[in-house]
Parts: sequence; structure tokens; C-alpha cells
Amino acid sequence: MARPTPELIESLRRTAHKLKAGSPYQWGHMGGCNCGNLAQELTKLTRDDIHRYAMQRYGDWNEQVEDYCSTSRLPIDLIISEMLTAGLTIEDLKHLERLDDQSVLNRLPIEERFLKHNVRDDVVRYMTEWADMLEEQLLKRIVLPLPLEAAYV
Repeated sequence: MARPTPELIESLRRTAHKLKAGSPYQWGHMGGCNCGNLAQELTKLTRDDIHRYAMQRYGDWNEQVEDYCSTSRLPIDLIISEMLTAGLTIEDLKHLERLDDQSVLNRLPIEERFLKHNVRDDVVRYMTEWADMLEEQLLKRIVLPLPLEAAYV
């Protein structure tokens, strides 16, 4: 599961917001699909640049992350490296492309868990719920020190 970082949480929320507001979405486009839209936010590359870089190797996002090599220096691997540095895992990217991470889906009401991987509103719902889940995990890790006077009561 993703490492909950403020950058990742904010990127998921910004991506969901942009998609909801009508940002280009095309599941079959490597720069405009689920992972592609998040990659735009994390890398600041355009959808066309991401797509062009991905086309230097075969396959969709699932195949690209399966073949990921941190030392290849292929542009798509550099993009994936940046996404991993932001807190994602290879498995997270696979789940995002299919909207099928059970820990995210289980947070939704039962009747809303059957998301379609290529439907904009479902992508927005998934990313929003995922961001909420990561934020909750991050907040649980924060321990505030007691005020000095409370420590001696």
C-alpha cells in the first residue's frame, strides 16, 4: 500500500478535482487514463508527453509497471520512478488503473463498490476515497507532545 505522504494525498485530490471539473480523460491514452492523470500531477509532464514516452515501450500501464526497471533510463521508467518516490508502489499503480484495491473499495458502501475502471466518475470516487484513507493513516502517525505542565499532573 502507498506510503501516506502529504504530496501524494494532495496529488490524488488535485487529480480527482481536475477530472471532476472536466480535465481530459481517455482510458486508452497512456497520459489521459487513471495512472496518466495522476502522473501528470506528480511529474508536471503533459498528457501527450507521458503518452509519447510510454509508447517507446509496449503495453498499457499494467505492462509498463510490470517491466519497470529503475536503472533503464527509459522516460516511462523515470516517470514511474517519480511516482514511486511520491509514495506509490507498483501494486498501487496496477490497482489504480483497474480501480480494484480492496482496501479502498471496502471503504465505500457495498452498493458503490463495483467501479468501472474506465468511467471518469468512478475514477474520481476511487481517488477521493484513496486520498481520504491515506490522510487518515498519516494523521494516525502524528503524535503531539503533551504540554509540559500536563506531563506532571
